[in-house]
Amino acid sequence: MAKKQKAKTNSATIAQNKRARHEFHLNDKFEAGVSLAGWEVKCIRAGKAQITDAYVVMHKGEVWLMGAHFTPLLSASTHIVAEPTRNRKLLLHKKEIAKIFAAIQQKGHTCVPLALYWKNNKVKCEIALATGKQQHDKRATEKDRDWNRQKSRIVRDHAG
Repeated sequence: MAKKQKAKTNSATIAQNKRARHEFHLNDKFEAGVSLAGWEVKCIRAGKAQITDAYVVMHKGEVWLMGAHFTPLLSASTHIVAEPTRNRKLLLHKKEIAKIFAAIQQKGHTCVPLALYWKNNKVKCEIALATGKQQHDKRATEKDRDWNRQKSRIVRDHAG
């Protein structure tokens, strides 16, 4: 008799920042580790993490994730005063930090978090160097997305 395989029910993605993809042109992407407290990991496992208003800042040669919100669980943080929007350090190699620092110094460039996800047993944050979109760029992107959706409908209807 064959052994039953465990079905993977939960996705590796914890939280996404869809607004960043709408507001910015994304250039280089980096994978950064996130320095978390124990109660924050429990919140992430419960699905209480949010990075829609988060941003990345350089301070004293270190990269920090600011504005990410981790809603504390009542059972997880009884002995600690949990601060939901504290600044969290992002862990990167020195060369990556230097590249991000050089890009941020240019006018109109910034660094935004795109997603939080599990990699093995660690929480990683995907960050990207980005430039802001103008209003007409946002409209063009939306128009292209609608056209691609329409094309797929036409192909699906004619194929079936």
